Amino acid sequence: MPETTSRGSATSAILLLAIAAFAAQAMVRVTDSLLPQIAADLNVTVGATSIIVTLYLLAHGSAQLVAGPVSDRFGKYRCTAIAATFATIMVLACGLASSLPMLVAARLGSGLATGWIIPLALAFVGDVIPYERRQQVIGSFLSGQIGGQLFGQAAGGVLGDLFGWRNVFFLLAAMLAVATVGLYVELWRNPLTREKSHDSRRQGFIASYATVLRSPWARVVIVMGFIEFGMMFGAFTFVGADLHLRFGVSFTLVGLSVGFFAVGGLMYSFFVRSLVSRLGQAGLATGGGALAAVAFAALAVMPTPWVAPFATVAIGFGFYMLHNTLQTNATQMTPEARGTALGAFSSALYLGQTAGVAAGAVVFDRHGAVPVFASASIALLALGLWCGHRIKQRQALPA
Repeated sequence: MPETTSRGSATSAILLLAIAAFAAQAMVRVTDSLLPQIAADLNVTVGATSIIVTLYLLAHGSAQLVAGPVSDRFGKYRCTAIAATFATIMVLACGLASSLPMLVAARLGSGLATGWIIPLALAFVGDVIPYERRQQVIGSFLSGQIGGQLFGQAAGGVLGDLFGWRNVFFLLAAMLAVATVGLYVELWRNPLTREKSHDSRRQGFIASYATVLRSPWARVVIVMGFIEFGMMFGAFTFVGADLHLRFGVSFTLVGLSVGFFAVGGLMYSFFVRSLVSRLGQAGLATGGGALAAVAFAALAVMPTPWVAPFATVAIGFGFYMLHNTLQTNATQMTPEARGTALGAFSSALYLGQTAGVAAGAVVFDRHGAVPVFASASIALLALGLWCGHRIKQRQALPA
């Protein structure tokens, strides 16, 4: 874990950010399983209710473009605490909404607020953790995000059945409230959260992005992130539909099979320290792309649906090997505008995911899942090799 220094404890500061990241990531996917309940309670169709999913993703992704430059100017931890405050209020409003328009407005507001949390948390880690230890720390921090994703996809539906959809939002609002109070206490007592880093120059919005985009390595990492999320989720989104259509698997088993992706991610977070020390960044990127590629190829040719849980675990493990490496490089690609760089990188992920799912949907409807999975297999293998090669090139350059 991060060390405690004379300036303050990085461990406690990052732990609170991980709690906030858990709730923020859960909000991304929590409505997927709650749509039928929400539609019935608000007396609207499921199709009409689905706007709360698309608008949230749009708000969440676009907010990150603004969050980066603002945090570079006013402080990453402070901006995260303020964002968590507004997120708590808007998530609470989701649970209190009495009509679809009110719920849409609350989801839009919560997306704009929670979109700040994860990229600014990663930028803060970049500020306080030396680069040689950063990938291990970010890998551990990922467990909060992955846990939130698993909660949103699985526990959201279970808790919704048991206690009602409104109480799911109340629970997430309570988590955010706890994290928010902790963040403000940390700002008050921990000097590390208030320090001005060397990237806190008073640059304007355009100047901050110009700083990022002038860096060739920053452009490469952002493009890699776009491709990674585009190919990964452009294919993984259709795993459940393929299991149901090709093999007649029940929706319950479909949900369990898809949920094993998060299990693979959690396994990676547990082993990240030994993997980083043994494989290095280049080995993690190459190995992660290769593992995900083999798993997607297995899904394309699987003779039985029982292959799917093992393949999705491997996809989750391989994906986070590659993604954690890209995240770590994103924290260092332009240290003089770190918040802006992480905002641009995170936005590229959401844009890539949107484009990948849209393209995958066209292929899936016309030709089925096999070409979608096969394309992802080839692309992720190539991306892992490209990323590993570029990292080796950079490591060979003089400091």
